[in-house]
Amino acid sequence: MSIVKFRRSRRADNFKLSIIVATYNEQKTIPELIAYIEQVQYPIDYEIIIVDDASVKKTQEQDGWSAKNNDVSPRAKIFKNEINRGKGFSIREGIKKAQGNILVVQDADDEYNPHDIPELLRPILEGKSEVVYGSRFLNCFWPQGMTLPCWLANKSLTKLTNVLFGLHLTDMETCYKVFRREVIQDLPLKANRFTFEPEVTALLAKKGISIQELPISYHARTKKEGKKIRPKDFFFALGFLVWEKFLVK
Repeated sequence: MSIVKFRRSRRADNFKLSIIVATYNEQKTIPELIAYIEQVQYPIDYEIIIVDDASVKKTQEQDGWSAKNNDVSPRAKIFKNEINRGKGFSIREGIKKAQGNILVVQDADDEYNPHDIPELLRPILEGKSEVVYGSRFLNCFWPQGMTLPCWLANKSLTKLTNVLFGLHLTDMETCYKVFRREVIQDLPLKANRFTFEPEVTALLAKKGISIQELPISYHARTKKEGKKIRPKDFFFALGFLVWEKFLVK
């Protein structure tokens, strides 16, 4: 995969990227993920904000990784929730801790490739967009490794989002969402679980903030490999979209 290169400009010097990683019992993939993140050539300065959602085997202590991180990854900052609260809550905590003025959400596994992030930053750095989503479906009918139930759930939830909120997205449920800080911090986010995805999208639409999509690569992992989203999360997302459209002013 080619690496996107930018000419550094005075405009780029005014930006800093915060890569927010919400993690739960993913100790095995965290060191590898940080290595992948740090291999990328970003057009702006960056930091890594890791929020451990009260992992059973605490992410900070697994295999002495914390000490290793301090030596090898000075950009990474680790925070821990006292009790397990969910992805949405952890992302909100990450936003509070972040110092960057551009924020991107990164999964703690290897489904999403950090090498896609620089291209997702381009519209924001060029002043053409405030929010960019990385779409798994924009240039791909069936993402690699995605099961039929997941494909159907993603397609149907995205379609419903478009119908309810007048959008034209291809992938509402994508993890890769990039925001200008002032946009995301002004949204009244409350969702604690995976309902972060429909919540943030609905709130953006209701505020009239446009969402640009760009294609990304994707390699799905299985439940055995640690994938945490479950069938019930589809119904939570479905209910949340309806709630946000018809019951929340």
